Amino acid sequence: MLRQLQANGRLTNAELAEKVGVSAATCHRRTQRLFEEGFIRQVRAMVDPGKVGRGALVMVGVVLDRSTPESFAQFEKAVAKLKFVLDCHLVAGDFDYFLKIRVGDMADFNRIHGDQLIALPGVRQTRTFFVMKEVVDNAPLDF
Repeated sequence: MLRQLQANGRLTNAELAEKVGVSAATCHRRTQRLFEEGFIRQVRAMVDPGKVGRGALVMVGVVLDRSTPESFAQFEKAVAKLKFVLDCHLVAGDFDYFLKIRVGDMADFNRIHGDQLIALPGVRQTRTFFVMKEVVDNAPLDF
């Protein structure tokens, strides 16, 4: 069921039931349980970024000035409020965080970087990577 729903989240209950070989009632109960138990967190549409003026993908490595639970918490609280940040991950290695950001173009990013990113709490350094080609994006989980 999870594989089918990952491939096409718009399947009706009847279509899903037929694909997995169970009755519609059983399918509905199992799908509800997948939501209740947290296997499926949400269902949403995937919008084409270029169609809404956000065709440029940017990855930003962030280094904080301190590595303390308090500085991490302050940064995370602030970055969670930024609507242009699609993903924020605490990472091991040369950076503390990696951000995935969608913008219209380089000028748009430059404005956002100067006005908001470097003003985030504790930011000492950022390193920006403009994505030239999206080879795999948001692939379904393989399990």
